[in-house]
Amino acid sequence: MANHDDVLENKQKIEQKIQELETHRESIFDAATKKATTMSKYRKEKAITILKLRNGVIEEFEGEPIQYPLPVTILREIASGICWEEKMQQVEAEALYKGLITILEAIEAELNGLQSINRRLE
Repeated sequence: MANHDDVLENKQKIEQKIQELETHRESIFDAATKKATTMSKYRKEKAITILKLRNGVIEEFEGEPIQYPLPVTILREIASGICWEEKMQQVEAEALYKGLITILEAIEAELNGLQSINRRLE
């Protein structure tokens, strides 16, 4: 039989894990919104860039002149390169979101372990 201090200590750890879950659960909503926003922004900027490239509006990129007419096969690739910052923001937001999901899963696993220990201590 476990002593009373072990039971109390374990219960405190359980409460801490529940608090961590609540904190991260709130963060996931912000991360999901940022992920969706950055994804939408990238798609919009890429579409606008494709239209500008097709219409010959963009004359150079990073100091390199764009030779028109552009082959359709590389148009999207060039547009993606021009929109690199938006893509980077999208990748960062997606990584943050996935990271938070992983953190939540890890905390849940820790909580489950502590609850199992708690059942054995009582």
